[in-house]
Amino acid sequence: MKTRYTSLLAIALLAAAGLTACNSEKPPATATTEVVHNVQVLTVAESTVPDILESMGTVQAAQTSQLSSQMMGNIVAVNVHEGDRVHRGQVLAVIDDSQPRAGLERAQAAVSAANHEAAAAESDFALAESTLKRYQTLFDKKSVSPQEMDETKARYQGASARREMAASGQEQAKAALSQARTALNYTRILAPFDGVVTERKVDPGALASPGMPLLTVEGSGRYRLEANVDESGMRYIRLGQQTPVVIDSVGDTPVEGKVVQIVPAADPASRSFVVKIELPSNPALRSGLFGRARFSKGERQSLIVPRDAVVTRGQLQAVYVIGENNIASMRYVTLGSATDSGQEVLSGLNQGDRFVASPGDTNFAGKRIEVQ
Repeated sequence: MKTRYTSLLAIALLAAAGLTACNSEKPPATATTEVVHNVQVLTVAESTVPDILESMGTVQAAQTSQLSSQMMGNIVAVNVHEGDRVHRGQVLAVIDDSQPRAGLERAQAAVSAANHEAAAAESDFALAESTLKRYQTLFDKKSVSPQEMDETKARYQGASARREMAASGQEQAKAALSQARTALNYTRILAPFDGVVTERKVDPGALASPGMPLLTVEGSGRYRLEANVDESGMRYIRLGQQTPVVIDSVGDTPVEGKVVQIVPAADPASRSFVVKIELPSNPALRSGLFGRARFSKGERQSLIVPRDAVVTRGQLQAVYVIGENNIASMRYVTLGSATDSGQEVLSGLNQGDRFVASPGDTNFAGKRIEVQ
């Protein structure tokens, strides 16, 4: 019994000694914060920036023509496809001309007959006129009776009426001939100006009818941006005004446009006006491209940071902000428009905040910044 008690006491002493040893161990060392030297740090401050009204729109050709049929008939040929360049007066499509050509031949024959009739009437009139003059001389000498004189005058008046009727028939025949030629010309669909074919709606064998669209041709070289401007922004726009325009698919550099037309009626659904802005010549321009027009509203105060200070993470933008103890943290921001002096920040930063001027690809989050 005494031996067992002694063993238990020895075990308790050993356990106590072990706990004391554990308590005497040093705590783990705290991880040190990484220090980054020679980092340029700037302070957020307000700057005066241009106040811009940005309006979105679509690029359209300055000249657009939808060519339609003016008669009924089978289409026998379509000579162009989308993308083909055409010249003014070029034949683009052909409609069967058998009936109009037959009508032209009838009209030509009618003109020939009317010309012969007019010539015969003119000859009869000349004879009647000379006869009347002779009879008038004889009548003055009392060599013919009044009855003969009246009959001669009646023949003269009848010849004059026939001559006038023949002349009218001649004019009608000429008008019918002109109409027949016009109808024959309708069988040839011609390019109204130099340009490019943007749409082909028919193929040979189709039946054309009056007003049926066949082709669309756009004038090449001249394009406009048709921008939609809210009614509240119309006071900043005037005809002839020069305004920067950005066509995203062409490049980020703005081009100088000119306001050439303001549609006076507003869209009742959107309460916006269409403003047409002429663009400088550029072979990369095409109808349907998206564009943005920037109209000046004056100046305003805004927070501006250098473009190099903004880092992109996926679809988000952020800035490395210097907090307490010069520890950097990533702060996501909402950006506005780019200016000549930098990038506008709409939210995420406050005036007086310090930030890393040009982080590049370096991750400064959680690091202590030693200011340059």
